[in-house]
Amino acid sequence: MLIVPKNIYCIGRNYAEHANELGNDIPDQPLLFSKPTHAYVETSNQIINLPTNQGEIHYEIEMVLHVQQKVKKGDLVEDVVSHMALGLDLTLRDVQTELKKKGHPWLRAKGFKNSAIVTPFWIFEGNDDCYNHDFSFVINDKIVQVGNIKNMLFPFQTIVDECQESFGLGSGDLIFTGTPQGVGPLRSGDCCQLYWGNELKGSFIVA
Repeated sequence: MLIVPKNIYCIGRNYAEHANELGNDIPDQPLLFSKPTHAYVETSNQIINLPTNQGEIHYEIEMVLHVQQKVKKGDLVEDVVSHMALGLDLTLRDVQTELKKKGHPWLRAKGFKNSAIVTPFWIFEGNDDCYNHDFSFVINDKIVQVGNIKNMLFPFQTIVDECQESFGLGSGDLIFTGTPQGVGPLRSGDCCQLYWGNELKGSFIVA
């Protein structure tokens, strides 16, 4: 399925253990931010160029939802989300730390080119199917992150409701739903793989 994203919305700190590992407070409502569409790139076992002069780039594996239609208040996730994928919300961590100290927005740390890496999409089978599958990120044959939506602070329905209320949601919008614990730096030459259960969904190499 060819995806041309309209808007890219992201949920921060949606797993308590991830918030804790970075020393952040656990939010009491979804923490929302966005990425430019130029951040989007789909995996095809290719080389992906990332910045090399702005400090560490951290990986954050997430489940990504594709919205198929205009969302109205009260719509159910199963009725408005058609496809899903795995994605990496990349973060220029050193840049983000400095921005946070100054009280500035995160966009420079979160919205750089190729910072929203996404596998090819497949049909969304609903919450139960997602509960039954772990997702994982593998670097150079080593598992570095494992997650399951059962551990999210805010479930899909809450996320969709919050995005709809705050920004509006329509056909082609993507939602990155948050990352579990285990984030860390990417390095040049890393061979990266994203798994849904035991199924390889996407791969790439860091330039």
